[in-house]
This record gives sequence, structure tokens and C-alpha cells, in this order.
Amino acid sequence: MAPPTPQPPRDRLRELLDAVLDPGHGDLTAMARAVYSSPFGFARQVSAAAGEPPVRMRRRVLLERAAWQLRGGARVTDAAFDAGYTSVEGFSRAFARAFGHPPSEVGAESARWLPAPNGVHFHPPSSVWINRTERSVNPVLEHLVAHDLDDTRYLLEAAKALPEEEYDAVRLPGHVVLCFEGPEESIADVLRHHVRTKEIWLAAIDGTDFPADDPADLGALIDLHDRVAPRWLAFVRGLDSSGGWDDVLIDALCEPPESFVMGAVVAHVLTYAAHRRTLARSLLRIAGVDTDEGDPIEWQRRQQDLS
Repeated sequence: MAPPTPQPPRDRLRELLDAVLDPGHGDLTAMARAVYSSPFGFARQVSAAAGEPPVRMRRRVLLERAAWQLRGGARVTDAAFDAGYTSVEGFSRAFARAFGHPPSEVGAESARWLPAPNGVHFHPPSSVWINRTERSVNPVLEHLVAHDLDDTRYLLEAAKALPEEEYDAVRLPGHVVLCFEGPEESIADVLRHHVRTKEIWLAAIDGTDFPADDPADLGALIDLHDRVAPRWLAFVRGLDSSGGWDDVLIDALCEPPESFVMGAVVAHVLTYAAHRRTLARSLLRIAGVDTDEGDPIEWQRRQQDLS
């Protein structure tokens, strides 16, 4: 009797990835059921093996597929629904945050892939590609930058609870955060300087003109943040992936022109962003607006829950 033919070893990671990316598995429960696991156990296995929670990985790969579809001429609406979004607005916001530009601006030179800790990416027309040589973004840096952007959006939304006169009221007479940026005496001043800092630095980095006048009101400031946030995230990711921390920027917007090391620029922005967010949160509470603590630990836990 002939011995049984040896079976190839199971590729557990491949099984997990197949479960994550199967078109019919729209949520964590469906993914886990496909490999006879509990949702909790499945999420732990994927996170341990791939360094990325399963729902987050699926969302990222589907956004990469959407970018490929848009480059091929697909409508934004179709790409949004194919990626599992129930609204074009939600899709556009997620796409802009991920790629640094709205889906309407996808072109031939647009990024093909998003940063990934495991090299797993969409490969057209319907498969995945594992890039074994990919350099992943520093997770601490990603955490700091993403938390700053999300917390800023939270504070801007919280400020909507204030009447205009309270939003603009002088609460810290003569208060200055940075001597070259002028006084920040109100909630409006603090939030405006906080958002515009990134806009001004991006203008210097891109070599464009100094940004236009300050946003006229809170609604305009929120719109500005929503435009600037994905660009800033994309810039920092690109800087980290290229190892350009020691690159030098000659800022022609300064009088006279001044040079800055890129790593120091990011550290500068993150330092004063944390200060202004804490200051804005305190002023909002004094004005009677209930806010959370803004703790990065709690933010990270919420991200895990979403994943």
C-alpha cells in the first residue's frame, strides 16, 4: 500500500488574508466565521501575524482599489459604493485623509499604495500583492500625527456649541504662544493659529505663495482643516518613508529667507499643536463646553474599537 501523498503545509497567514479581503466578508464577524474563529480571536491572529487589525487592513486595501478604479475612469460614486461606503461624503473624507487629496483629483501620478506595516496591497484587477521590501511608517510618528489631526477636528466641532461672541471673546489678554505669530487671546485665535500653522508650513514646503487671509468664521476654519489635514499626513508619511528627516528647507516666505531641517519642522508643529489643543480644550471648558480629555491612549483605544 502506497504511503499517503504529503499535503503542503497550511499557509495560515494566507488563509487569514483571504478571509479579510474576500468581497463577501463585510465585517469582522463574517471574516472570523470563514476561518472558524471568534471575532476576538480572529482580530488577534491577524494583528499578530500582519501587524494591522483586519478591518483597518480591508479598508486600506479597498481604498487602494478605489484609487485604481478612479485612475481607470470610474465615477467617484461607484468607487465609493464598491469600497463599502454608504455615502460619497464619507468615502471622500476617508480617501482624502488616506491619499492626501480628494478622489476627484486622482491622476496618473497619484500614489498607487498606502503605507502598510505588512506590505499587503491591492494588485489589479482583483488580487493582493505582498511587498516584502516595503519600509513601514514609524508607528509612534503615525500615532502622534493622526491623533493631532483627529483631536483638532474634535475641538473644532466642540467649538460649534459656542455663540459667536463667546467663540471670539478675549479670555487671555496679551497671551502669545510664539512671538512671531501674534496674540492668541480667544478660543478663535488659538484654533485659527493651530490650523493655519500646518497650512503655512505646507506652503513653504511646496514653494507656493503665503496663504490667503484668515478664515472668516468657524465653518471656514473647519473647511480649511479638512483640506490641510490629509496633505499634512501625506507629507509626514512621505518624509518618513524616504528617510528625509535631515533634508533642509530654504523658506523663501521668511524675510530674509531661512533654512529649516525637516525633522525639526515636524517636531515644531507637533510640539505647539499639543500645546494649543490643550489650551483650546481648557478654554472651551471654561466657556461651558464639555469635552473629553484628549488623551492619545483613549484615542488609540477608540481606533481599535473601530477596527
